Amino acid sequence: MNETVVAILLGILEGLTEFLPVSSTGHLILASELFGYNSAQWAQFNIVIQLGAVLAVVVAYFRYLWGMAMGLLTWERTSVLFVRNLLVAFMPAAVIGISVKDQIDVMLESPFVVAWALLVGGVAMIGLEKTVRPGADTGVADIPLAKVIGIGFIQCLAMIPGTSRSGATILGALAMGVGRKTAAEFSFFLAVPTMLGAATVKIASEPEKLLSGGGLIGWDEIAIGFIVAFLTALAVIRAFVTYVSRFGFAPFAWYRIVIGAAAIAWLMSR
Repeated sequence: MNETVVAILLGILEGLTEFLPVSSTGHLILASELFGYNSAQWAQFNIVIQLGAVLAVVVAYFRYLWGMAMGLLTWERTSVLFVRNLLVAFMPAAVIGISVKDQIDVMLESPFVVAWALLVGGVAMIGLEKTVRPGADTGVADIPLAKVIGIGFIQCLAMIPGTSRSGATILGALAMGVGRKTAAEFSFFLAVPTMLGAATVKIASEPEKLLSGGGLIGWDEIAIGFIVAFLTALAVIRAFVTYVSRFGFAPFAWYRIVIGAAAIAWLMSR
């Protein structure tokens, strides 16, 4: 397949799935199996285009984030609590992620792990959707510290490819009584330090690949993927918050189950 076409498809896939509870990493891994391209050659590309999705969060919530930044300069309470909650929730993933990096790299090579994680995660999502009653939407800064710590550790489940970082954090927050809109937005904001940290660790471990244009993948493809992922994620973010606030997560759960089961059947038949 033409490298430009692959770059566009992967950019769309990243932008569509990064903030939905369906696992962007899992979809990228399965895409490499389905389309037959060499995933190792596109590893650095996949890291960089995730930063396009991060930029989409910053742009979509620029006024809000700018207000938090200005409030932090004057030590305004809401701004301080907002930053505290993000940093506290980020720390478990930072510490545990570095500690188990080698094990994560091994799992990233297994499409079977992704397929089963999608299936099991979908079933768990349906169970939570039926049993958990979300609380009121109060805002990220108002989430109690104990719940923030819990969400931070739950996010670590997403180190298993196919689990979904956004899915783990959103559903974990809902299980703790956080409102749907607040849970979704907290997941978006938490993605910024988490994904920046993960990208920094990965790039720092193999800087020569990035400097050479991601190995055999050139800077043209990386730029295309970055822009496509940014634009797609920008469109998804607002629509997702509106949708889940009204309808919940059941459609995403069933999607995970169908895709996971189909992937398992396909992988076993090869």
